[in-house]
Amino acid sequence: MTVPPGDKGLKPEPGKAVGLFLCGDVMLGRGVDQILAHPGDPALHEAFVRSALDYVRLAEDANGRIPRAVAPDYVWGDALTELSGAQPQARIINLETSITKSAAYFPKGINYRMNPENIGVVSTALIDCCVLANNHVLDFGRDGLIDTLETLHRAGLRTAGAGHDAAEAARPAIIDLPDGGRVLVFAFGHASSGIPPDWAAAPGVPGINFLPDFSDYTIAAITDRTRSMRHDGDLLVASVHWGGNWGYPIPTQHRRFAHRLIDTAGFDVVHGHSSHHPKTIEAYGERLILYGCGDFLNDYEGIGGYEGYRSDLRLMYLPQLGAATGKLLRLRLVPFKIARFQLHRATIAEARWLQQTLNEHCQTCKMSFALDADGRLWGHWS
Repeated sequence: MTVPPGDKGLKPEPGKAVGLFLCGDVMLGRGVDQILAHPGDPALHEAFVRSALDYVRLAEDANGRIPRAVAPDYVWGDALTELSGAQPQARIINLETSITKSAAYFPKGINYRMNPENIGVVSTALIDCCVLANNHVLDFGRDGLIDTLETLHRAGLRTAGAGHDAAEAARPAIIDLPDGGRVLVFAFGHASSGIPPDWAAAPGVPGINFLPDFSDYTIAAITDRTRSMRHDGDLLVASVHWGGNWGYPIPTQHRRFAHRLIDTAGFDVVHGHSSHHPKTIEAYGERLILYGCGDFLNDYEGIGGYEGYRSDLRLMYLPQLGAATGKLLRLRLVPFKIARFQLHRATIAEARWLQQTLNEHCQTCKMSFALDADGRLWGHWS
């Protein structure tokens, strides 16, 4: 795999390549909700913080004043320029926020909630699929989940990984491509990310598409589902919320499960998230595995601890896949830094730190990254 010069060949070639935008956690509740045009109730039920406005103040102490009543595109910042240039045909995020006015919080310590009137912050980025199989979408109970689903669907946004019942939660989001193909997004959430098992959807019970384990039985059930849904020419994405927030090691069972999602269930991309920083990337069988994408948008500025992981640095993942094969053709990563609840292009020095960190932790997967003059990272694999 060679690095393209600059942006040459970046846009997917019609009929031959499909470009995706993938990222990690998009957490639009709590402090972020407070700076949007329609801030909801700031009350929190955390051990030490009682108002979401406190997270705004922490961020301001770290990086300067944040404007209020911002336009929906504010938090995306420079990311929207990158997306406009890349023109990916499918935009997929892990939306880790309950969208509701409900006050009936689930007593789990940390609860994320965005006012439904702020839904424009999602639609302004032209997102095609919001993955909901995560450990915050039911922060305000099943009623809050229903509000979330209905708000997203009214806005014309597809969802995967949660539903009014088990059948809907397991159903993939279907993204139609301009050339007649489709991207199917199946989403799963595992307890290792902090998801309570009783959040699982069941017949007649709203919830998430809960991944009970990494067993052969579970792989067989997923395979049955993908085979029943897949048409010739479809590209399949498995979006998985798993693992802890910090640390680079990939559990053996995660690696084995990701490989089996490709080998047995037929997925072309494994889109992993939950970690607060980017983790190992692998090209396995010419398919892309992102074990942990890191955070993309949140209100963590000013919170101390874990500084060595540089969680203020974020990555946009822009893979291109063969339209007919699903094989990974090209992988570009765009580094950002978050400041004042807004994404800014990272400096060359910051991008180099991400390059060196990824190269160190991707060695065992035979993946490495080169840094171009514009501060973007290009993948090499063998």
